[in-house]
Amino acid sequence: MTIQTFNPDHTLVSDFREGRIPSAQGELILKDVISNSVIMQLGKYEEMKDAAGKPVMKKTFSYLAEGPGAYWVNETEKIKTSTAKWLHVDMVAKKLAVIIPISKEFLYYTVTDFFNEMQPKIAEAFYKKFDEAGILGINNPFAQSIEKSVASSSNKLVGDISYDNVLALGDLVLEDDIEPNAFISKAQNRTALRGAALVENGVIQEIYDKTTDTIDGLPSVNLKSAEMKKGTLYTGDFDHLYYGIPWELEYTISEEAQLSTITNEDGTPVNLFEQDMVALKATMHVGLTIVKDEAFAKLEPKAE
Repeated sequence: MTIQTFNPDHTLVSDFREGRIPSAQGELILKDVISNSVIMQLGKYEEMKDAAGKPVMKKTFSYLAEGPGAYWVNETEKIKTSTAKWLHVDMVAKKLAVIIPISKEFLYYTVTDFFNEMQPKIAEAFYKKFDEAGILGINNPFAQSIEKSVASSSNKLVGDISYDNVLALGDLVLEDDIEPNAFISKAQNRTALRGAALVENGVIQEIYDKTTDTIDGLPSVNLKSAEMKKGTLYTGDFDHLYYGIPWELEYTISEEAQLSTITNEDGTPVNLFEQDMVALKATMHVGLTIVKDEAFAKLEPKAE
């Protein structure tokens, strides 16, 4: 049986334990990933295909680094010409995998019902891991991350979330003639953000609008990661961050492995055979590149 001929609505998972996730369910998972990933919400998508439309693991593309100039001219005077500055950059896709231990009874679901059930778990695992790598630099297979860009450009401010510090954070990027277009925060920062205000002549100016979830008038997106410390903010021009997804999601189901990275409540490894369980391994490929380090800045709390 092949992926091209089987019907996921009538095929049991036990009869089809590996291959590509059916397109309908795979698209729903990707849609869930894209709508929840901070990088994918703020960054720019670059299609990872060659000239023939085939998926590629490495994509070289051009981006406009500097636009053409304009000139004042007198009547009948020859107009000067200038060229835009285009630069080339490589984006390499890396494999991202998630393993989810599940009850053996799931083997008797149809493939369609199975992935409808697993969709939220797979998507959450993917977008959390991708964001932690591309933003925080944690277990990062890519050459770049926002955290690394902040370190390279020295655009870092240490202090509490306050009205003045939020403005100073944006100024770090503005120093390079780059205008920020968004913030990355986390839900735990809302209390501090609500208190970040300036009082002048009895008038209160707030830096955070909880109704629109904006900071200094710019959209704020919360990163769902315990690895990002409370009190941390990132800002920048996210048009300088690109991501790509070359092809469909794939999966494998095993019932014989021992999972060394997932433990039981007593700390012992999960043994699928002994515990009458199976493990779903889902994989996707995703690329990321940052074309200008100076486009990003970070506010971090003082070390305790």
